[in-house]
Amino acid sequence: MSKLTPMMQQYLSTKEQYQDAILFFRLGDFYEMFFEDAEVASRELEITLTGRDGGQEAKIPMCGVPFHAADAYINRLIEKGYKVAICEQVEDPKACKGIVRREVVRVVTPGTLMDTHVLEEKNNNFLVAVTADKEGFGLATVDVSTGEFLTTEIQGLENKDKLLEELNRLQPVECLLPTDFSYSKLKENIAFNCIISLHPDAAFERKKAYQTLIDHFQTASLVGFGCEELPLATEAAGGLLDYLQETQKVSLGHITKLVTYSLGEYMLLDPATRKNLELCRTMRAGSKKGTLFWVLDKTVTSMGGRMLQRWIEQPLLKAEKINERLESVEELKNNTFFRQDLREELDRIYDLERLLAKVVYGNANGRDLLALRDSFGVLPQVKDLCQNAESKKIISLQENLDLLEDVYQLIMKSINDSPPVSVREGGLIKEGYDSEVDKLRKAQAEGKDWIKNLEATEREKTGIKSLKVGFNKVFGYYIEVTKSNLSAVPLDYQRKQTLSNGERYITPQLKEYEELILGAEEKLVDLEYQIFTRIREVIAGQIERIQKTAKVLAQLDVLSSLAEVAIQYNYTKPIIDSGDVITIEEGRHAVIERILRDNYFVPNDTYLDNKENQVLLITGPNMAGKSTYMRQVALIVLLAQIGSFVPAIKAHIGIVDRIFTRIGAADDIITGQSTFMVEMQELANILHNATPKSLIILDEIGRGTSTYDGLSIAWSVAEYLHNDANVKAKTLFATHYHELTQLEENFSGIKNYSVAVKEDQEDVIFLRKIIPGKVDKSYGVHVAKLAGLPENVLARAREILKKLEQKEEDSLALPNKMLSFEQKANRKNARELKAANQMPLFSVESNPLVEELASLDVMSMTPLDAINKLYELIQKAKKTEIG
Repeated sequence: MSKLTPMMQQYLSTKEQYQDAILFFRLGDFYEMFFEDAEVASRELEITLTGRDGGQEAKIPMCGVPFHAADAYINRLIEKGYKVAICEQVEDPKACKGIVRREVVRVVTPGTLMDTHVLEEKNNNFLVAVTADKEGFGLATVDVSTGEFLTTEIQGLENKDKLLEELNRLQPVECLLPTDFSYSKLKENIAFNCIISLHPDAAFERKKAYQTLIDHFQTASLVGFGCEELPLATEAAGGLLDYLQETQKVSLGHITKLVTYSLGEYMLLDPATRKNLELCRTMRAGSKKGTLFWVLDKTVTSMGGRMLQRWIEQPLLKAEKINERLESVEELKNNTFFRQDLREELDRIYDLERLLAKVVYGNANGRDLLALRDSFGVLPQVKDLCQNAESKKIISLQENLDLLEDVYQLIMKSINDSPPVSVREGGLIKEGYDSEVDKLRKAQAEGKDWIKNLEATEREKTGIKSLKVGFNKVFGYYIEVTKSNLSAVPLDYQRKQTLSNGERYITPQLKEYEELILGAEEKLVDLEYQIFTRIREVIAGQIERIQKTAKVLAQLDVLSSLAEVAIQYNYTKPIIDSGDVITIEEGRHAVIERILRDNYFVPNDTYLDNKENQVLLITGPNMAGKSTYMRQVALIVLLAQIGSFVPAIKAHIGIVDRIFTRIGAADDIITGQSTFMVEMQELANILHNATPKSLIILDEIGRGTSTYDGLSIAWSVAEYLHNDANVKAKTLFATHYHELTQLEENFSGIKNYSVAVKEDQEDVIFLRKIIPGKVDKSYGVHVAKLAGLPENVLARAREILKKLEQKEEDSLALPNKMLSFEQKANRKNARELKAANQMPLFSVESNPLVEELASLDVMSMTPLDAINKLYELIQKAKKTEIG
């Protein structure tokens, strides 16, 4: 270290404090990176790697980027998952002796990114913190770009799935953990891209976290935020805030409150359900197009878009709140002029939440303040439009809409209508706002006018027609004369610079005006900057009022968006109550009908309850529409519970507490789990957590294993869902196991439905209509033909199928595994009858499988235990049969 130059010693000393970040070290007009940081940055940013003498024998690896273009480079590194520590010169190099003092002024991480050019307008950029102890989990989340700060607590370590479900909903870009976090496998269980950051345990310690929060909010306790008695939530929130203070090094004044919420306030949606229903991201591409959000998003503000996404991901559970939203959507839908005028005004409003964050961070420029001014200028019209509203929610929003007239007037009077991008160039402050600014501007203008007239005056005075008055940053103002006219130069001209074709001069009077102009300009720029920062601070002081208004505008935007969707796509207002019945007449799939466009979507009815229509078994060929139908029922229920109209002629929805889906399957190669294991884990989650208020969508349970195992599990699950009083959830159950249709005969709450198919010789037409009853045959070969299998393969398949469908007596010659469930039963009966007519030579020994089966206490077993035991018994039975 002692061999290094003082500057490199300073660099290494700073880097020591920020080991997990790439250090942008300010040297003049560049940010430089050294050693390993330089090698990483050179590779990731595709910039030249050079070397620098630093006191060592070998040159130190170095690369750099211009400071004025640094944001673009920083954003590229953040997108690749890196952190960047920005180290600035914090004193004037001209005014200091020795090495310039430098300090890290901010650490940029994926979760603290502020650049609105990079952030998605209608997406939150969440940073979360998680803590855990033997009592459960604490979770806090913040969007630094908007100031939203929330926390919650999950009781019981066994409820880690709820933690993962909430993380999946939030989709954070960065997750903060204490260094000794006990739930070490959290990262392995996060099903999305998210960097993990560690923060000292001390910051999450209960007392320290509590103090961090009350110091920031300037309160005596956390009672007002609802987390006084929630220690884990407090720890997570306090640790998160400490991390922000350490990395952002600003006041964070836009984080004005901490919202404590309970997972019980909203419908819980596990990761599989969010994925299968494609709420905000498609399964394959992860894009918005083709999602429910894509269909519903007619919002005209970024704030409204982000709020709509939160509504979709957090359906409500209280009928009163849902109906308040529905009444507002209905009023906006029915009042065309109100809706259209409101949307036109909202369309003129900028992203107030992110503009405010820039104000607090000190990043807002003159144009940002004008965006605030123009947005505030729309507020009176919005308030007037809502003045005569009749729905309870819109009336409440109108009453809470602060017009912010004082802030509007401040910006209107002070900021120029065409300010420069930089706040250090002058030209920010309006004439008449500050007398000293006006005085300096006048002096500057008068000086420039004098110099402007000087050229004509000196040409006339000297007779030199080619004489010019110019300016450059090195010599200031000058008078330039060509060589051929040097003899006519007056004696009071003072030579300043010799050129190849002439000379440059100054005069005492010119120098005097130069000092006046340049002095006034420098003073003016400094003064305008000081005034601008004071105005910015005044606006920052009104942040709570502005944030409150932003939330009102966002809600009006979402409600008007839902009304616009209802109009454009012919949606109906659902009836919402706390009952146990779901009735849908001519329901449609919200997304697929938009993708089909020119093709007509076939609507279907649905009736579910907790009595005679609790489990609907749906059979029919692949591609006939079973999955689409089940998904559309789930989406209609979800739409209703966010307060949206629904794609149906009529809908009556009894509120559900959870929607579960088990649709499709894929191997989890990373964790070494097979398709069947993934399927069983998701099924176990459903059986353990479903209640009579839940809605379950099951598609092809058991297809990930052999026919016998799959059929046995599917049969057992259907019985369990019907019989277990603690579950007994409303269920749509699609299957290719036609044997399951026999359940309707034995269980009062199970009903058979199928997809109507029209046959035309060897071709079939899928009518997409769900009708009562079961299918009496398989259409697998027909689907194979539609998929384009070779004709010789299809012909052979038909031949084999024909043999398999022969009369029962012929089928007895087939291997047991090729028989249908009914055929197996008939064969078993025939064998038993034959055995009954034959006297045994010896006494019959007891069967160990029968004894083991008789000893089971089924009522004390969990559903997953029962499935596993059933699987075990089947395997034993197979071995016995083979033996």
